[in-house]
Amino acid sequence: MSIGSTVRNRWATLGRVLLFFLSCAVLLALAAPCCSRLPGQLSQVVLGSITTVATFIVTGLFLRWDKLRLRDVGVAPNAQSMSRAIAGFAFGVLLVGIQTWFVSLGGHVHWVRTSSVGFAPVAMALLAYITLASREELAFRGYPLRRLDSSFGAWTAQLVVALVFAIEHVVGGVTWTNALLGVFVGSLLFGMAALVMRGLAVPIGLHAAWNFGQWTLGEKETSGLWRPVIEQGYKAHVDRVGMLSYLLVFGAATIAVWLFGNFRTRRERKQAMDVMA
Repeated sequence: MSIGSTVRNRWATLGRVLLFFLSCAVLLALAAPCCSRLPGQLSQVVLGSITTVATFIVTGLFLRWDKLRLRDVGVAPNAQSMSRAIAGFAFGVLLVGIQTWFVSLGGHVHWVRTSSVGFAPVAMALLAYITLASREELAFRGYPLRRLDSSFGAWTAQLVVALVFAIEHVVGGVTWTNALLGVFVGSLLFGMAALVMRGLAVPIGLHAAWNFGQWTLGEKETSGLWRPVIEQGYKAHVDRVGMLSYLLVFGAATIAVWLFGNFRTRRERKQAMDVMA
């Protein structure tokens, strides 16, 4: 294949990925106003469910366009999907615990139990964050990430996807600071998990666990099982510690997943060479 043809194919892939992003954004924009009329977390459950199914259908259409299969971009479920999703969820819970521990070490904040939140709101919140995470992983770490990875390499693919992911959150009302320091960094971890594990089960579990954990600790818009109580005059301090600990935990986790991926690749190559020998 000539250099010119390779360049054209790369730009064609980028164009299709950007069109995919736009399609997913339009689906979300159409579904959100209708679902917002529903009460509480039910609106998020319905929104996540509808947009997950719609994004999966759009993924199938784009794969047909590219003459690829679901498993080529890691979105085909298999016998290991459930166990990997549970492992990803457990990893996410661990990250929530570590980051919260760092925040508590910074002092001037403690958590108190929210007595008004019972089993039903917890179950609804968990379901909401699972469905929303499924939609976001399909929309960003499925077709787009894997197609960009095949044409531009892993880190370029990661940066493009993370930037678009951050922009979507800005459009949704997140500040640029939180989008770039929070959403962007989170996307790198979820994307690395998708690339290393060659599928979406682990990042969906990880993503859902992080958001559910944040809700549990009162860090989301609706009440969780606990709520943070910050000493007067120390909110800025607690926010700084929270952001720095988030960057530390997610940065270390991303590097750890990357190192695991390198180890796994070397082991597979060695096994392949042993078989050939």
